[in-house]
Amino acid sequence: MKHLKKLQELPIVGTLVKKAIGVMVSNNASSISKHFSQFLQPQLALTEELKQKVYNVRHQVYCEELKFEPERPDRIELDDFDAHSIHCFVRHMSSGNMAGTVRLITSADDSELLPIEKYCLHSITDHEFSPAAFPRNKICEISRLAVLEQFRRREVDKFKGAATGAINVEAYSETELRCFPYIAICLYFAAASTAFHAKKEHAFVMMEPRLARSLAFVGIKFHQIGPVIDYHGRRAPFYINKPMLFDGLSPGFKKLLNEIEKSLANSVREHGFTDGPLEPKRDSTKSMLPQR
Repeated sequence: MKHLKKLQELPIVGTLVKKAIGVMVSNNASSISKHFSQFLQPQLALTEELKQKVYNVRHQVYCEELKFEPERPDRIELDDFDAHSIHCFVRHMSSGNMAGTVRLITSADDSELLPIEKYCLHSITDHEFSPAAFPRNKICEISRLAVLEQFRRREVDKFKGAATGAINVEAYSETELRCFPYIAICLYFAAASTAFHAKKEHAFVMMEPRLARSLAFVGIKFHQIGPVIDYHGRRAPFYINKPMLFDGLSPGFKKLLNEIEKSLANSVREHGFTDGPLEPKRDSTKSMLPQR
């Protein structure tokens, strides 16, 4: 694989090599989907106890490691957007620990702005895909994706503050390790599946263009709707909807998405959301906001 990546930069040959790598990655995703649920399980945080654990994971990543937010004595990273968010997480089955989390911020009316509207609206130049172009109850934003250090082992994750292969080989099997590079992708799939169930048709996210290119490589093709700005690093606004997601996915990643949808559907049924769209319980979440 390392030699193939070098060949990607060559003219003519590079295009064929990229297609070959894409097929290999898709086949690997298909293989992983067969045993993914044995080691990693996507779920929804639909109880206050699980939400607290999600907020703690976010604190470890956003406050303690990346220093994007100040550290807090209660080790809980929480903001006003959580009052109208649905939270997803991936659990490592053998340890029972959360490996990563992501939230889907929804909007019932004009009083519930998305972060991209509140902080980055000036960065959107393609107004055809601005949040204002769609019904409020159909838009959402993917936000606060966080993967804990001990579950990151790729070369691309070896930057300041991230794990440098810090996986205990005595605690994790070789088969399990094959799943870990897919945790971030699976969190995006979990957010997408949650959006489907909540009947949200238009999704936004602020992300690094490099990450967008990486996701496009596996078939998750976001549409960039504005230039790069300084927002927790160099990020740009992106848009995606359900047809765009499904049109680009390879068979292997469609199979993986299907497994994630099954896992989340079980989580939803366990908490009684059998009829109607899934919506965040706004009142109960607001009561948890810390007084600062």
